[in-house]
Amino acid sequence: MTTQTAASTATNPVLRVPPAAPAAAAAYFGASLACHADVSDVAAALASDGDTGFVLLDSRSTASWDQGHVPGAVHLPTALIADQARQLLDPAVPVVTYCWGPGCNGATCAALALAELGYQVKEMLGGFEYWAREGFEFETWQGRERRTADPLTAPDESADCGC
Repeated sequence: MTTQTAASTATNPVLRVPPAAPAAAAAYFGASLACHADVSDVAAALASDGDTGFVLLDSRSTASWDQGHVPGAVHLPTALIADQARQLLDPAVPVVTYCWGPGCNGATCAALALAELGYQVKEMLGGFEYWAREGFEFETWQGRERRTADPLTAPDESADCGC
C-alpha cells in the first residue's frame, strides 16, 4: 500500500475498518440470507400457485393487526409465542415473521422466540411498512386495501427490481 493510499484509508470513514476477507464476508452474508426474506420475495411466493413452504406470522398487537396485515398471515403477538406457538404452528414448517417496519425489532424478537422453541425461522425485512409502501394488497378490519407503490421502494413500471 502506498503512503498516499494508507493516509486516505485512515481518514476514509468507510475503509477505516477494512472490509472482511472474502470468505468471512461470504459466511456473514450467507447467514444473513438464511435469516432474512425480502418483502418482494415473500409477496412473490404468496402470489404463486401452490404451497409456499412457509407460514407468514404477524407478531404485532391486535390493534396493529386490525390497522392492516398481509393477507394469509397468522396473527401471533410476540408476547404470546411461548404459550401459543405449538397450537398454531407446525414445527416442521418454516416461519417468516414480520412486524411494523425497519425501525421496529418486533419481528426479530418473534423470530428469536420461535427459534428458541425449535422452529426454522426468517424475518421479513421491511415489515408491514414496506409491504404497504411497495404497493402490495393488505387487509384491515374494513376490508382489503392497496396503496400506490412508493417509487423509492419499488420500481415504477416493473414488478421486479432486478436485485
